[in-house]
Amino acid sequence: MPPLPVGLKLRRHAVGEGRALRAPLEVRPNSPLNYQTNRDFLNFAATSENYPMDYQFKDIEKKWQQFWADHQTFKAEDKSTKPKYYVLDMFPYPSGAGLHVGHPLGYIASDIFARYKRLKGFNVLHPMGFDSFGLPAEQYAIQTGQHPAVTTEANIATYRRQMDQVGFSFDWSREVRTSSPDYYKWTQWIFMQLFNSWYDKTADKAQSITQLVSHFEQKGSDGVKAVCDDEVLSFTAAEWKSMRNEVQQAELLKYRLTYLRESTVNWCPALGTVLANDEVKDGFSERGGYPVEQKKMMQWSMRITAYADRLLQGLDTIDWPEPLKEMQRNWIGKSVGALVRFTISDLRFTNAHETNLQSLTAGPYIEVFTTRADTIFGTSFLVLAPEHELVEQLTTPEQKTAIESYIAQAKKKSELERMADAKTVSGAFTGSYAINPVNGENVPVWIADYVLAGYGTGAVMAVPSGDQRDYLFAKHYNLPIKPIIDIQNIETEADPTKDGRYINSGFINGLTYKEATAAVVAKLEELGSGKAKVNFRMRDAIFGRQRYWGEPVPVYFKDGLPHLIEEKELPLVLPEVDKYLPTESGEPPLARAVNWKYNGLEYELSTMPGWAGSSWYWYRYMDAHNDTAFASQQAIEYWKDVDLYIGGSEHATGHLLYSRFWNKFLKDMDMVVEDEPFKKLINQGMIQGRSNFVYRLVDDEGRPINTFVSYGLRKQYKTNDLHVDVNIVDNDILDIKKFKAWRPEYADAEFILENGKYICGVEVEKMSKSKFNVVNPDDLIERYGADTLRMYEMFLGPLEQSKPWNTNGIEGVFKFLRKFWRLFHDEAWNFNVSDGKPSKAELKSLHKIIRKVEEDVERFSFNTSVSSFMIAVNELTDLKCNNKSILQDLVIVLSPYAPHICEELWTLLGNEPGSLSYTPYPKFNPAYLVEDEFAYPISINGKTKMNLNISLSFEPKAIEEYVLANADVQKYLNGSTPKKVIVVKGRIVNIVL
Repeated sequence: MPPLPVGLKLRRHAVGEGRALRAPLEVRPNSPLNYQTNRDFLNFAATSENYPMDYQFKDIEKKWQQFWADHQTFKAEDKSTKPKYYVLDMFPYPSGAGLHVGHPLGYIASDIFARYKRLKGFNVLHPMGFDSFGLPAEQYAIQTGQHPAVTTEANIATYRRQMDQVGFSFDWSREVRTSSPDYYKWTQWIFMQLFNSWYDKTADKAQSITQLVSHFEQKGSDGVKAVCDDEVLSFTAAEWKSMRNEVQQAELLKYRLTYLRESTVNWCPALGTVLANDEVKDGFSERGGYPVEQKKMMQWSMRITAYADRLLQGLDTIDWPEPLKEMQRNWIGKSVGALVRFTISDLRFTNAHETNLQSLTAGPYIEVFTTRADTIFGTSFLVLAPEHELVEQLTTPEQKTAIESYIAQAKKKSELERMADAKTVSGAFTGSYAINPVNGENVPVWIADYVLAGYGTGAVMAVPSGDQRDYLFAKHYNLPIKPIIDIQNIETEADPTKDGRYINSGFINGLTYKEATAAVVAKLEELGSGKAKVNFRMRDAIFGRQRYWGEPVPVYFKDGLPHLIEEKELPLVLPEVDKYLPTESGEPPLARAVNWKYNGLEYELSTMPGWAGSSWYWYRYMDAHNDTAFASQQAIEYWKDVDLYIGGSEHATGHLLYSRFWNKFLKDMDMVVEDEPFKKLINQGMIQGRSNFVYRLVDDEGRPINTFVSYGLRKQYKTNDLHVDVNIVDNDILDIKKFKAWRPEYADAEFILENGKYICGVEVEKMSKSKFNVVNPDDLIERYGADTLRMYEMFLGPLEQSKPWNTNGIEGVFKFLRKFWRLFHDEAWNFNVSDGKPSKAELKSLHKIIRKVEEDVERFSFNTSVSSFMIAVNELTDLKCNNKSILQDLVIVLSPYAPHICEELWTLLGNEPGSLSYTPYPKFNPAYLVEDEFAYPISINGKTKMNLNISLSFEPKAIEEYVLANADVQKYLNGSTPKKVIVVKGRIVNIVL
């Protein structure tokens, strides 16, 4: 290798890094620098055209990202002879913090799959957009006075920049933003269709409200089987026609799929809004930490319960993770049981058995739903939810203070917390009693927060012998626990057995479970005190938030009733307001808008919840710029549904359930063609943060001292552990200089070191700014490149599993890509490939990786592919392969994982720029993997010196002759004549001197 040209300027690189360090080196006359002596520690890029270049990932990646954008390389065709494939990611909420390295995991996986499917001949739709309404932007607006649209736009710009630099093959021509009026016009339009529909149980689908009106006009309410409010009127056709319009509209509201009702909500006074269950933690808002209470208020709701059975059945038709499907099944919570009415007792009957049971159905009653009607004789007490509408009526003067105090306490807990807390026993006695309809016994009525107002009827019949919560409650308050089955063991806990025969149970004594259940239900129906009933745990979805930054509901009010605006007036755009806070009188922020009225009538002041825009967005991607429909019928019929959906399991009972609900409704309305929106779904695991800790000394009184002790010495001192920014830690060694500059209070810190270094502690936690363990992908891309980041995130482990982030391992992936680049270049970094015939060994390496990647991608095992790529490149490097046909196919196979480097090499190989994304995936030929040679270890005096590929057809004598004739073997023999040559066919050759 000749010395470097005089005057050549070199760019310095640290070993394994892709970033320039310090000033360029200039080669001067008589300089000791030359390529041969420095290649192990100096990786350079020449600015002169006369000298070759190393793998310059920054230039390559920027070049191809710009090319893809300019040429819209990944724009999907709306019609194609190719089969369609729709790959979708759960679109992000654009927060101000931007992406950390955990966020791209699912996007990288979906991008690899989308690129692979293009190579396989599919017309791939792989879009992206932003779920851009949300509370964080509104809270920032409240704090700063800046319009949420401004901060949202800035945040989207950050996300877009970060996504682009990772090299995703998104079709950005179809980008959607839920906060854009062009988009939420159709969210409002779908709301209007729901408002104008009802659920017909006979047809088992949604129907137009005009069809229901027609039925009322012809037959009255007779024969209507609908999902509707409990309290609906019975009337004849004549009576319907004679009703005032206001009365008719009020009655129709009880049937509409979206309607107003009084609901128990999570109310946060400080934020002035209703919060979803997942926005509340330990009685406080997740954002801001403000107190949250349970409150009843008029809210828009949607009858998702109408679709409960269909949502359950649909789970059997889709390829989703079983744990996620089970979460939805549990959330829907189908239960087969009975409704039972317990009449309120005035205690006139000192001996209830003297009373005619038929008379007990008169007067006010408490209705409960139970899946164990057979246990009714074991009822010791009734429990109402603290919010139950009868609590105030049932509370006696003596119990008023206790009841009010308990209700105030219960308001501080969210429903999720109340459901999850099975250990705490609490409640309050109302002072009233109810009558058991099957035996006339008086049972006390209590309230307790383990009963929820929105589940079932908000009341339960407590049978302590068969239910553990009831058992603990009865033990705590010294209430009766009556055994009702002859084999029950209730000495220490409840026994919910269904085996054995009934005792202490009146007319069902001696019966089995099935016999007793049928007998009790029949008796309840005979008495008019109950009936068989299928119930669901899932409740209708609350569809309103008292916020500003959300979709306005396209409704105005007249005579206290909601009416839709005209469709031609959509979108109903968010008005300007002076502040983003509720009014002084407690109305939502939209009440601050000046002259925001509909022909002088009040608009709805609540906005839609965050899940509104995300419940149909995949259809908008099919036809993103249509201004006459949410998507054309042609586009919907072509793309149909999402073939692969990747996103987090935390959306199981929110977005994913609501999306399936809206999709089924749109299918009922003949607006879409598939009953389920997402054929296959994968939940990517979480990339966890790898937190680092420093240990600060404290004095005997616990006050901190500005001295820090290294991890290995910490037990010798009294310390507090503190999170430290992982970006100033390298391999768990703290950069003390950067630490002192990190925060002013640490500027004068002192350190107790071990072996001259400060070693930090380590713990795997959720990646979070508060834990200072967030790693910004921008920094890694700057240092190693996007292709390295993409492959490293896949290399961390199986896609579905959570795994800790460790930047230390990324160096190996970067070195792999440089080794891959080296295959195409000679020692002077000149591009150099040959057109010769590939060897058997080269073809074998290539076709192993062709098959391996094909199998891995199809089963989403991306991490094992990365390992296989490394093996393949090592094999081809050892073979000194520079064969064009071999390397060109390898470029195609690697391109979904590392698209930038592959695009560059593809064009250097003489192909048209941009054609790589649509070239056919190489066809696997199994013949190349058939073994006809064996690499025999050649051992001399028991020590292996080399391997020789020898035909498996050779017999031992021929093998011996072949080995002894080899020039390299002769060098080892150095003229000596072997005493013996031992050949074990297919195993080893040992030469004894």
